Amino acid sequence: LVAAATPLQARIACDQLDGTLSARIAGIDAVVMDLVVRLEASLEPAGLSLAKLNALRHLVEAGSPMALGQLAEKIACVKSNVTQLVDRLENDGLVKRMPDPSDRRSVLASVTDAGRTRYQAGAAALSVAEKDLLNELPVDARPLLENVLTSMLVTPAR
Repeated sequence: LVAAATPLQARIACDQLDGTLSARIAGIDAVVMDLVVRLEASLEPAGLSLAKLNALRHLVEAGSPMALGQLAEKIACVKSNVTQLVDRLENDGLVKRMPDPSDRRSVLASVTDAGRTRYQAGAAALSVAEKDLLNELPVDARPLLENVLTSMLVTPAR
């Protein structure tokens, strides 16, 4: 058996014992679910989720109010889900809605000062959590993981 120093390595090692691609994919799915739970937990002190942080990131980086449809495109989400996400951000005082002066049918989302502050706190917490997760892997495996993830994300689905 493979000796593993961390829970992440143990999960990966167990999944590698069965050589089938489907077993490895199922193992990866379980690992990803665990990682998402851990990353979400890292954002709890900032009162954010990964979805909220991602939306705030796009709004902060835009530097100006953004149409909800444009935000939906940025986060690869349907407009109705973005509307609900912006509802939650607005209820938390992190975003405010405003009419689009160039299109009466459109609504813009603008990040508030509180949203900017909370985004910075969440981004810092997430960065620490990501480093902690990577530190669970052997040093030589980290670039390999980054390369695999990058190639999977940039390769179009068939």
